[in-house]
Amino acid sequence: MGEPTEGGGMGAGGPIVHGFPHLETVHSALTALYRRLSADGVARYAASVRPELVDFPDDEDPYLGALRVARVMVGHLRLPDARMVVGFRDMAHAGNVELAAGPEYFVELHSRFRTDRRDVGAVLAHEVAHVWLHRLGLSFPGTRDNEILTDTATAYLGAGWLLLDAYRQEPAMRGERITTAAYKLGYLTPEEFGYVLAKRATALGDDIEPWLRSPQAADAYRAGLDRARQDLRRPPLDAAPWAARRLYARHRRAGAAPDPAGYAFTGSPTDLRVSFPCPTCFQRIRLPCKGRLRARCTLCGTELECDT
Repeated sequence: MGEPTEGGGMGAGGPIVHGFPHLETVHSALTALYRRLSADGVARYAASVRPELVDFPDDEDPYLGALRVARVMVGHLRLPDARMVVGFRDMAHAGNVELAAGPEYFVELHSRFRTDRRDVGAVLAHEVAHVWLHRLGLSFPGTRDNEILTDTATAYLGAGWLLLDAYRQEPAMRGERITTAAYKLGYLTPEEFGYVLAKRATALGDDIEPWLRSPQAADAYRAGLDRARQDLRRPPLDAAPWAARRLYARHRRAGAAPDPAGYAFTGSPTDLRVSFPCPTCFQRIRLPCKGRLRARCTLCGTELECDT
């Protein structure tokens, strides 16, 4: 699983990256999920894993507790019930899973989770999602993009809010000095986790913000929510602000738009068409430039009011 960052005690560490540097891969991951599952398939995951199901008290046996939480994740992702082995060891990453052909599940957690149980659910959500994607035959080329796919799928299907909640700042001792250390899990930035969860809340009506224990995680969720709302205000969507609509009209008259615009024009002046990404699944939608109309994405079913 993803590298911990500064203060995490595992892996190379380093400063926590913020912002939205991986959005292109995130969008591709959302498109891939909808193509593989269909809109109805995604809707089967409309309810998130509830916090009480992954609560891991200090007095619970670490092996039995980890096994219990792992079974919650297996059940949530609708994987077959099978023999499961969960262990602890020192390693570079927070977790690891064996992707075998058989029905068994073999998951390893970093040894620190024997005593620090807060993020066991987050790590197991990510690792079990690896199994789910493997058995679904869904992957991206390259380790980085495949891990981003896993983070995105985990969050969008209702288990990955725990990965965002693992982002926190806490006092830490460095030598004889007390300082602040930041912790996170996963390959997405905190804001990108917030963005994916905000997309999920918009599409499925499942808002997990009240469950976030970390104020840093809550701030990241709100930043992601603001970014997700921008997707709903881009031309040719009817909710785009006046300045963006005016720029869109200028590009439409020219029959061309720059790459950062998101939309593109094809065809002749008498038969001009515009294509743009669906704000839910990011499959491109193609419409005739004929003024106001209602469009329906053929992949995710989202209905959009447009002014083309």
